[in-house]
Amino acid sequence: MAVRVLVIGSGAREHALVLALRRDPSVTAVIAAPGNPGIGQHAELRPVDPCSAADVAALAGEVAADLVVIGPEVPLVLGVADVVRAAGFPVFGPSADAARIEGSKAFAKDVMAVAGVRTAHSEIVDSPAELDAALDRFGPTWVVKDDGLAAGKGVVVTADRRAARDHGAELLEQGHPVLLESFLDGPEVSLFCLVDGETVVPLLPAQDHKRVGDGDTGPNTGGMGAYTPLPWLPEETLNEIVEDVVKPVAAELVARGSSFSGLLYAGLAIGTNGPAVVEFNCRFGDPETQAVLALLDSPFAELLHATATGRLAEVDAPRWKDGSAITVVLAAENYPARPRTGDVITGAEDGALAGETLVLHAGTDQRADKALVSAGGRVLNVVGVGADLAQARERAYARLAGIKLPGSHFRTDIGATEVVVPERNSVAG
Repeated sequence: MAVRVLVIGSGAREHALVLALRRDPSVTAVIAAPGNPGIGQHAELRPVDPCSAADVAALAGEVAADLVVIGPEVPLVLGVADVVRAAGFPVFGPSADAARIEGSKAFAKDVMAVAGVRTAHSEIVDSPAELDAALDRFGPTWVVKDDGLAAGKGVVVTADRRAARDHGAELLEQGHPVLLESFLDGPEVSLFCLVDGETVVPLLPAQDHKRVGDGDTGPNTGGMGAYTPLPWLPEETLNEIVEDVVKPVAAELVARGSSFSGLLYAGLAIGTNGPAVVEFNCRFGDPETQAVLALLDSPFAELLHATATGRLAEVDAPRWKDGSAITVVLAAENYPARPRTGDVITGAEDGALAGETLVLHAGTDQRADKALVSAGGRVLNVVGVGADLAQARERAYARLAGIKLPGSHFRTDIGATEVVVPERNSVAG
């Protein structure tokens, strides 16, 4: 099978998707739209508005795509996959109905309740007059979320009631409903699963680091780094997540007429009573994807095309390389607030170095004089691969040391802490 793949998106996740697709011998061409300078080293770049379904469908026709892979969540929630699929192209990405699992936390909570999946207790607040009374029913650690898409930055987790109230009031002032949740204890796990209706195929579990500073300090971000696999996560817990969390949710979406086709991301806390869902996403997570795909040893396009065409149950389970992989995010000055952009980046010119490290572009641009400059909050991802986590970390941070961007910052502790999962008690979750 010869496959021409169109990848929609412009970040480090899409850079990782493109590299994984290029390693598949069946792939004859990769076109990325709109892409970025790093992606342009490995794929043909074409301009497109990812949120314009008509433009994406037209581009798929122009490039004769055999498979369209939609990376970001916003186009999926807006229904771009529906239009491209209706135009006759196999699409890796869920319908707008199914993408509500990420686009509406209230919808996700309802799906989980019917499916019998453990998650945090929650309430939706849509009026400032109700906020104080609702906050009184939560704590001593408050979890305050934007009910819609917020790219990981619409969440505040705090023991300070005033900070929780301020965030909730700000969201309501912007016209966004507020989701209050009870705090879930335990380390977090990101599990990506290829989902084709009720067929669920898990990929490697990873752990994201959301806070901007070392030691999980500072505000939440879109993710400052991740590592995989998780030596502290028992195989039986991983199986439990697939059987008791992802499969019931996939089945419930089918029952509602919102069958999922694409990548279903389960973010979970592994507490004393076992896994509980923090969130679901309707696409590959960023920055976990960058580490997970660095270890993939199976033809990537085959997996995505089988999912997109309803044949996921017919292909072999993914194979993985031995060892570990880690992603470290290099962020611009002042991220995650208002990041400074337009600064020249040096030392990242090598792009992808097979085997040990990868430099993936997240928020970059190229000036007329060919200089690489920052163009976003998360600017570059450095991926290290090694025989174990220690070696992967050493390689990633050594590569990062050679990259210069004025005012930039990164976490020095990605994957550094060995996490111990609490022993289960006898209380049912």
